[in-house]
Amino acid sequence: MSIKTKNRVIPFHCAYDELWPLEKVIPNPRNPNTHSDAQIGLLSKIIDAQGWGAAITVSKRSGFIVRGHARLLAAMALGTSEVPVDLQDYENEAAEWADLIADNRIAELAVVDKPLMNDILEELKLTDLDLDLTGYDSDAVAELMTELLEDKVGNIDDDHIPEATESIC
Repeated sequence: MSIKTKNRVIPFHCAYDELWPLEKVIPNPRNPNTHSDAQIGLLSKIIDAQGWGAAITVSKRSGFIVRGHARLLAAMALGTSEVPVDLQDYENEAAEWADLIADNRIAELAVVDKPLMNDILEELKLTDLDLDLTGYDSDAVAELMTELLEDKVGNIDDDHIPEATESIC
C-alpha cells in the first residue's frame, strides 16, 4: 500500500489499522512536545525517501493522537491526503497520558555511542546516501565530529605528554 503526495507515491513499511484523511487526525491539545521546522523538514525528507516506517497512533478512547504528532506534521508538509493510523485501546485517561509521555521520554533516555555513530556516518559518507536521511544534517555531523575530537583531547593521559625542555643551541 502507499500514499500519493503532490510529488510522488510514498510506500508503507509499517502495520496500521486504517488509512485516515488528514482532517480526521486530531492532535492531542495537551501534547507537551513541540516540533521545530527543522525537525519536521528532516522527518518529511526521511518519510519521502524511505516510506512510512511507523503509523500514527490514535486513542480509541479520546480520538486524539498519542504517538505521531511529528509524523502528522510531516505528512502535511509532504502534501499527503491521508496517513496510516494504528488505533489503540487504553484502559483509562491515565494510561493514555502515560503512553503519550513515555513515547517521547524513552527516546530522550538513549545514549549515543559517539565513536560507533561516527564510524557508521563515515561509512555512509562513502555511499551516495543523503546523510539527512539519518536525521543528522551536516551541522549535526560537524557537531558530532567536534565532540569526538574534544573527547579525545580531554582523555589524553598527562603522563604521556612530553615535558618541554630547553633547547640547547
